[in-house]
Formats: sequence, structure tokens, C-alpha cells
Amino acid sequence: MGKMYAAAPLLVFICLAAATHADHHHHPCHPPNVTGFMSVLSMKGEVKAYGAITYDSTANKLRFRSNESQPTNGSLGLDLLMFFNEGIFYEIDSKNESCEKKKLHCSMHPLDVPDGAKFYSLMSAGNPSINGEGLKVNIWTGQIPDSKGYYSASVTMGCLPLSSFYFTESGSFLFSLMEIENEIKDPDLLVVPSICLGQPLEETPEGTVNSFLNEFI
Repeated sequence: MGKMYAAAPLLVFICLAAATHADHHHHPCHPPNVTGFMSVLSMKGEVKAYGAITYDSTANKLRFRSNESQPTNGSLGLDLLMFFNEGIFYEIDSKNESCEKKKLHCSMHPLDVPDGAKFYSLMSAGNPSINGEGLKVNIWTGQIPDSKGYYSASVTMGCLPLSSFYFTESGSFLFSLMEIENEIKDPDLLVVPSICLGQPLEETPEGTVNSFLNEFI
């Protein structure tokens, strides 16, 4: 769990230390396929979730499974399968063999840079003069759709996601990615489980907005 906490100071430094370099030639990039781990940390210092993540960048599908044994009582046990292009997602409970199919109202998630993102800065973390000790990072910012919130996404030059900050009226969160590999190791994770097949689309309560971010608020 030390890696999870180590990511937060690094990205706080990136957001505070980066100088703005407006460049109209920069266009939002989109990441390759991803397998790795993700932590979700509230700005109050609470670990909201930690688990494995798989992302198909072509089909725009994402699976996030938090560990069964969580570091704090407030951590969430989640198994989410998101189909962003189709606008639906599944909340899966393998232990109880239950599944809920819901409408997805917002396609934003921390493994992508939205098309409307604005380039904020290119910076180097670490010491770029020493081989293997520096990392160039692109930072993108923008407004969260249909809200007063904002986000800041940090990616490598090859567009591998490192972290995303989300600042909302309901709270602020840091999503950190680690041990990333740009391949899908287990494609079956992105297939609808048998317990979810045939499930009806649940009605969304009035005033509720379903999104990947809102699963942690």
C-alpha cells in the first residue's frame, strides 16, 4: 500500500510546480490498452478504494475490481464493468451472485483525456539529466460535464495515465495509476458475466447522475 500513498505527494507536486506553457499545437491524446492498479484517495486523506483495473481503449470498456481486504473501514468494495460507448454499466457482486445493470450518464473516467481537455503544461518529474531518473508528463485540464467541478489529468508522453484530480462540490479525489502495462492481460474481464446476462436496465432515481466518479462519492 506504500506505492499508493507515494503517488499522492508526487502528483500534488506536479500540479503545484508545473508552469503553464500554452501550446495550441497540443491535442488531447487517448491512451493505449491498460492493465494495472488504481487507488482512489479523497483529499481528506481517506482511501476510498484500491484495486485492479483493465481498460480497452478501442472499445472504451473498463473493469475495476477493488480488493476484498481493504485498508480502512471506509474503503469501498466495488466490481464495476463500464461500457462507455453504450452508456451502460454493471455493478457486480460475485459473492452473492447478483448484478445490477444501470444507465451511465457521464462517459468521463480517469484513464482517458476528454476531447475537450485543454493542454496546461509539459513538465519533467525527477531529474531528467540522469538516465532513468526523469519522467516527462503532460497535464490536461477541463470542466466536468454538467457540473461546476474541474479535473486535472496527468499522462506520460505516450499517453499512459498516471493520475487524475477531480474537484467537485461533493468532494475532491485523486485517482492514481501504478504498475501499468499497455495490454489487456485478461480479455474475459471485459465480457459481461453470466450473472448479469438478461438483467433489465434499472430506473435511475430522479436527480441521480451515474458515472465512474460518482461511484466513489
